[in-house]
Amino acid sequence: MAKAVVVFDFDETILDCDSDNWVVEEMGVDDLFKELLRTMPLNPTMDRMMGELHSRGKTIEEIAEILKRAPFDPRVISAIKAAHALGCDVRIVSDANTFFIVSILEHHGLLHCFTEINTNPAFIDDNGRLNIRPCHKSHNCPICPPNMCKGLVIERIQSEIVGSDRCIVYLGDGKGDYCPSLKLGHGDHVMPRKLYPFWDLLQSNPSLIKATIHEWSDAGELEAKLLNFIRKNEKKEEFTSESNGFV
Repeated sequence: MAKAVVVFDFDETILDCDSDNWVVEEMGVDDLFKELLRTMPLNPTMDRMMGELHSRGKTIEEIAEILKRAPFDPRVISAIKAAHALGCDVRIVSDANTFFIVSILEHHGLLHCFTEINTNPAFIDDNGRLNIRPCHKSHNCPICPPNMCKGLVIERIQSEIVGSDRCIVYLGDGKGDYCPSLKLGHGDHVMPRKLYPFWDLLQSNPSLIKATIHEWSDAGELEAKLLNFIRKNEKKEEFTSESNGFV
């Protein structure tokens, strides 16, 4: 049986915090961040914040050092390494940005475990300022933020594995993870973090979800459930599940 495609959200799923909030709080500009969010979407707000930090003389190296200190549970690190070692196609679909994600994964020696990172592109200009752009310039999804529809990414991944017997295991926590979960089918698995917005949305009407739902609360439960799925898949056994329900 082909290996599973394991798709992780990043903030509050791989990382045990929100990387955007972590940087602005550690840099002492969270008040401005909260003020801007009242009138601006998150993606352009974060670009604006990077400009603000640059104007205050903060360097890209300082941002990178702050990212290295972001809380990252070692059990999630173990789960990612194990999934990769077992031959899974491990990917990221996140509304963070490439600089934040790559900086953190490189620091923890995990970047090689991922076949792709789908997120908002970021680049450093000639002045040393970090610029953040939207993943999608436009889309027609009514439930996703204007800069990124994770459902579009999942549909593209599905088109790449059509005809194979690979399932998708999707892990997330936020509202933006709901759209891709609606794209998953029977035989796929969705893992929402319990008591987070994604979990709340799934609980409100689980009959809309074709994939099997497996909730998790902390890094230990994420690691145990994910690796259990993968190893059962490797042995050509059915995943322990209940269709269209929480397990």
